[in-house]
Amino acid sequence: MYGIDVLVRIFCHFAFIYLAFWGLQSTRLDLLFKKGEQYYKQVRTVFVLLAIVIGYNASNFFMEVMFLTRDLIQSAFN
Repeated sequence: MYGIDVLVRIFCHFAFIYLAFWGLQSTRLDLLFKKGEQYYKQVRTVFVLLAIVIGYNASNFFMEVMFLTRDLIQSAFN
């Protein structure tokens, strides 16, 4: 059972990080940064790190609700 939980957590983290990155691409946060081609990599790095922070927190929230619901259902039948 522990191995399945780990796989679910890994998949969930990556899925939510991808969703956060996808969602951030629709924003115009690049307007907050300096203009120029030399800053492009820095802007992308900030986008990736911001996606990781948002996705990780959203994933933890989702998994916490999922595992609490699982525990609630298991305790109801025991």
